[in-house]
Amino acid sequence: MVMKVEVVSTESIKPSSPTPSHHRDFKFCLLDQLAPPFYVPAVLFYAAPDDKAVLNPASVTGNLKASLSQALSLFYPLGGRVKGNVAIDCNDKGALYLEAKAHFKLSEVLSNPDINQLQQFLPFFPYTISPNIEEQAIVGVQAAFFDCGSIGIGICISHKIADGASVSAFLSSWSEIAVNGVDGKANLKTPYLKASELFQPKDTDFQMPSGVISRDKLLTKRFHFDGKSLVRLRARFVSATPTRVEAVTALIWKSAVEAARKRPHWNKTCPPSSAVTHVVNIRSRIRPQPLPENALGNLWQSIVAPLVEPIEKVELQDFAGILRKSIRAIDSEYLSVLQGENGLAKACESLMAARKLVAASAGEIELYRFSSWARFPFYEVNFGWGRPAWVCTTSVPMKNVVILMGTRRGDGIEAWITLAEHDMIEFERNDELLQFIAPSP
Repeated sequence: MVMKVEVVSTESIKPSSPTPSHHRDFKFCLLDQLAPPFYVPAVLFYAAPDDKAVLNPASVTGNLKASLSQALSLFYPLGGRVKGNVAIDCNDKGALYLEAKAHFKLSEVLSNPDINQLQQFLPFFPYTISPNIEEQAIVGVQAAFFDCGSIGIGICISHKIADGASVSAFLSSWSEIAVNGVDGKANLKTPYLKASELFQPKDTDFQMPSGVISRDKLLTKRFHFDGKSLVRLRARFVSATPTRVEAVTALIWKSAVEAARKRPHWNKTCPPSSAVTHVVNIRSRIRPQPLPENALGNLWQSIVAPLVEPIEKVELQDFAGILRKSIRAIDSEYLSVLQGENGLAKACESLMAARKLVAASAGEIELYRFSSWARFPFYEVNFGWGRPAWVCTTSVPMKNVVILMGTRRGDGIEAWITLAEHDMIEFERNDELLQFIAPSP
């Protein structure tokens, strides 16, 4: 069945109060300057309350828009426009807000999600590289009202100023305002907006490498690991017990490599090597004073785990050990250098490391890119209709990308995996992987 989402209105939502003139020019931090020119997307689905009348769309829309306006004043850079690779002009032009009708029931989405149709719940496609970025809204929102009274909130925030943690923090504040207002009972935490003082911007015009957007035929699929399967998976590791994210990453990496090595055109005497990049949230790692989780900006680093050669017999535990060692390298000493005069060179090291691996490899190499949102409190975002029934992202037009999401119960992980079509077919058949995949809730 084709699920049609129809946009019925589009408008700009401006901040509720004007940004003071001394805040007009919001400088990017160094890590923002090196961020890709995409948007960070998320969709939150809310079931219609069982014990109440169907939500009134006009009332809900009015509250969403008013609270969004107030949230934009709190996160004032998000109401402006990107100015080159230097700053945000906090000109209060506002966020893009779309209202839409979903002519079907939420249960049809939850029972068997069609990943290719989830894009309809976003205000726009998040991976278009636009030549006129300075004219685009930094935040786009779409509120979709289902026939059954349920609601979908799709959001995109520019990656030039926001990472997954930033999106989560903004949604948390917006929903808190929607329920309790700015004054009174609202438990609002003022966002940290001084990343540029820690990671001072440099004179750089970083260009995203070509070929990141894949031209291959790709498939994105969702794999669910519930709490029980994660306990069993972690028990498979004999020595140091990995975290949930490390265990799932190791299993997916190993399974994906085995799938890639079954490509018919690859000579069995020279199968591909592999390597992994993993995004590390650095907020809690900064010393002497860790940053709060609501610090706005691209406060992450991408580690590159060393090359795994095809001639090596590598077990699941080995993949996890390689990954853990690489992640632990993002320590206080590393971050101290990143904040210093040689910060740009240090930041570029991780960006260039993957390219150097490819150049140094004698044969073909498969690079897998992981990012984890599993610990971000998306399922606590409550606009007054209860917790989300489901929080998801959408398909990514990039090969070998894995996004790890949390689950509603809090003890599981959903892996959103994008592979070349022929690799995905083999990946789904992996016996070791299938031991730990749980039915979708």
